Amino acid sequence: MATDLRPICKQPAGLTDTEMRYCPGCTHGTAHRMVAEVIEELDIVQRTIAIATVGCSVYAYEYFNTDAIQASHGRGPAVATGVKRVLPDSIVFTYQGDGDLASIGMAEIVHAAARGENITVVFINNAVYGMTQGQMAPTTLLGQKTTTTPRGRTPAEAGWPIRMCELLDTLDGPAYLAREALSTPPRLRRAKRAIRRAFETQVAGLGFAMVELLSTCPTWWSMTPVEAVHHIEEAMVPYYPLNVFRDRLAEGSPQAVSPQS
Repeated sequence: MATDLRPICKQPAGLTDTEMRYCPGCTHGTAHRMVAEVIEELDIVQRTIAIATVGCSVYAYEYFNTDAIQASHGRGPAVATGVKRVLPDSIVFTYQGDGDLASIGMAEIVHAAARGENITVVFINNAVYGMTQGQMAPTTLLGQKTTTTPRGRTPAEAGWPIRMCELLDTLDGPAYLAREALSTPPRLRRAKRAIRRAFETQVAGLGFAMVELLSTCPTWWSMTPVEAVHHIEEAMVPYYPLNVFRDRLAEGSPQAVSPQS
C-alpha cells in the first residue's frame, strides 16, 4: 500500500529557523506564524521590514525572515513612519504589545493613525506587561490581579481599560482597524484573514492599518495554557468585542472579501 508523504504544513518563508523563547501557551508564536504566512502568500517577504519594539515583542527581529529594526519602547510607529517615507516601495510593519503601544507609545500610535501613515501594525493585547514581570497594562481588565494590582484593578485607582481600536476609530486617518482573538480554530482563521487584510491595505497604498489580536499570557495570568485560552473567550472578548471597525479596501472594492466572512 502506497504511503502519501506529501507535507501538510511547512515552515513559512517569512520565518527564520530559530527556536522561539516564548513561555508555554503564549500565542506570540501563533501570531508570528500568521504574519509570516501572509507575507509569503502576498509575495512580499523580500520587500518587508519589521519594526520590533520593547516587551516580549523585542524578540521579533530574530524570528521574521525579513529586514528588521529594533525600536525604543513605544516608538515603533515613529520608526516605521521614517522607514516607509524613505523607502516607500517597502512593506513596513510594527509588532507591538499592549504596554508598548497603549502606554508609553500611546502618542506615537495615535499620531501615526491620525496622519494615515501607510504602515501596518500588529498589536498583541494580552492585558498585562509580560517581559517586565507582570505589571498592570492599560488594557488590564477590571478585577484582574497583576504584580502592581495585587487586589485586582479598580477604576478608582487605575481607571478603565483602554479599547484601542475604538479609540483609533474616532480618527479620520486609519484605513483598516480590526480586532480578533488567538483562541479557537475559527478565531484563528479570522485572525489570519484580518492580518492579511492589514497588509493588503498597505500594499494598496490606502494608509494606516492595525489588527489587534487578543492573546494569552499564561505565566502572568497564573493559568495553564488551556485555562488561558478559555480566559480569552470568557473574560477578554466580552470587554474587547471582535469586530472589523473600518475597511476602506472593501469600501473601494465591492469584490473584496471581508475578514468577517
